[in-house]
Formats: sequence, structure tokens, C-alpha cells
Amino acid sequence: MIATRDVWRAWGRILQGRKPALAIEITKECPLRCPGCYAYGAQHVEGERSLRDLTDFNGEELVSRALELAKQLRPLHISLVGGDPLVRYRELERLIPQLLAQGIFVQVVTSAFRPPPAAWAGLERFELVVSIDGLQPEHDARRKPATYERVRTNIRGQHVVVHCTITRPMLARRTDLEAFVVEWSQNPDVKKIWFSIFTPQRGAELAETPTPDERAWVIDELLRLRAIYPKLDMRRGLIEALRHPPASPRQCAFAQLTEIRTADLRTAITPCQFGGDPDCSRCGCLASMGLEAITRHRLPIGVRVGTLLEASRSAAALWARR
Repeated sequence: MIATRDVWRAWGRILQGRKPALAIEITKECPLRCPGCYAYGAQHVEGERSLRDLTDFNGEELVSRALELAKQLRPLHISLVGGDPLVRYRELERLIPQLLAQGIFVQVVTSAFRPPPAAWAGLERFELVVSIDGLQPEHDARRKPATYERVRTNIRGQHVVVHCTITRPMLARRTDLEAFVVEWSQNPDVKKIWFSIFTPQRGAELAETPTPDERAWVIDELLRLRAIYPKLDMRRGLIEALRHPPASPRQCAFAQLTEIRTADLRTAITPCQFGGDPDCSRCGCLASMGLEAITRHRLPIGVRVGTLLEASRSAAALWARR
């Protein structure tokens, strides 16, 4: 649940012309080679470069540079992604407490290919998100060495969010989606389950991309499952937003409110976390849909949150030009 205090703090950042959220690809290194991974795609980083071509950092230099970036941008929420952040677990053990001490909510997104530090289980304003690709046979084939067995072992004693990006191969058996929710709902180390739908680049026809009919079925099925399984932590408005995603990054609250830096901590990934030219008509990003549901909400005065958001951003831009 988002605290009222955090909402007002975020609004203050927007009025200052700042983005309240920051995502950092904290390392380019990852032991996995997952099919369809956008981070290593040719279009993710602008120009002729890919994520693997960039310089990244380790040791005290990574910690100090990341802290300086947080000091410069003053976000309220930081997501540490990759690559896989647990490649730099020693640096994160030093970095995360310092970010939390600044009042920043910290989220780490990982494959859990190795155990996270035990101390993370007791942190407040911290979230550990573990990416799982479908049921065990498909997941283990796609995400070795982060197999089901290893993930179960490595998250023991933690309080993790399981996140699954739904791809077309996962929909070959329509019973698999519910089986996945049952599987991870029964795990005592899992506190929440989230789903996204695979988002392609514009014009790309990949084997991972669900068809329009499959996408519609997924949305209906998520609405059904959320009423049955309490750990499926996706509000109705978020799921419904998948039917009509924001038409462009300019209309996407997540894209507009989140600064995304890649592994050199300088290069910005635009227009959103996918980079390149994402097909917004087929967007399935959980974060984008969550903020979209908030912007569509009408306040008691009859005004949509999104209208106030746009007015605030316009006012900040006008003030900056003075």
C-alpha cells in the first residue's frame, strides 16, 4: 500500500520538475541467457551499442557512483535491475542500507541465481522481486542456472515477490497460469505474485509475443484468479488497463515519471525501461499498468488523477523556462 505521505512527496518532486522514480541497470553482467530478454537487445541502448558494450562498475566505485546519482536525482523509489543485481551482491550489501537511510524505497529485481543476503529479509521499505518464467519445465530450460530448485533454496527465509512475464509458449496449456499461481502461493517465502505480459518492439514478431486473442484470455484469467488467490496482488484496475494500454510513452505515467540509467550510470534508457521503440499497443508492463490505473482514477472532485499529473508536469516545465 502506498502511504499518503509518499503520494504528497511524489507530487512535490513532479512540481519541481523531477522524476520521483529511478531504475538503475546496476550491472551488465548476468549468468542467464533468457530468450526474448530486452536488456541485451540491439535496440535497448541508443546508437550502435548494446548493454554488453558499456562500461560498468564494481566495488567501492559502484557504491559511490550510485549514491552520487541518487543524491543528484533525489528519487523516492529506486529499482535495481540488470543484468542481474546479485552479481554485485557485495556492493548492494553496502549500497542498500545507505539508500534506505535517505528515505528511499528500494526494490531489487533478480533471478535468484544465488542467495540474497540474509539481512534483506528484515529490511523495511525494501522489496525483493524474483523473476520466474512459467512452470518448472519451461522455466528451467529458459533460465538455467536459476532453476526452480535453486530459486526455492535461495529465497528460503526471505519475503519475496514472484514476478512472471507471460510469453506465448506459456499459454500452450491454458491450465498452466493457475498452476503457476498455486505453485508459488503455497511457498511460505513468497508474499506476493505479479504478472506482466511480454512486450515486443514495434514491428517485431517474436515467438514470445502472445496473440491478441491470447492476451484477452490472459486478462480475463487474471481477473478470475485474483478473486481466488490472495497472494495474486494485482488490483482489478491494473489488470483492466492491459486491455487499453497508454498509446505512447508520452501518455505513459511510468515512462514519464521514471528515470532509467544503464550500467555506466550515465546513459539514459528511453523512452521507458524497454528502450528502442516499444509497441505500446501490446505493452504488458506491470509498472506501467499500475500507474495507468492510478491516473484513470477520479478524485471526489470529479477530476482524473492523470489530468492533475499532466497539469503539474506542465506547470513545472513552464516554471523551468522562466
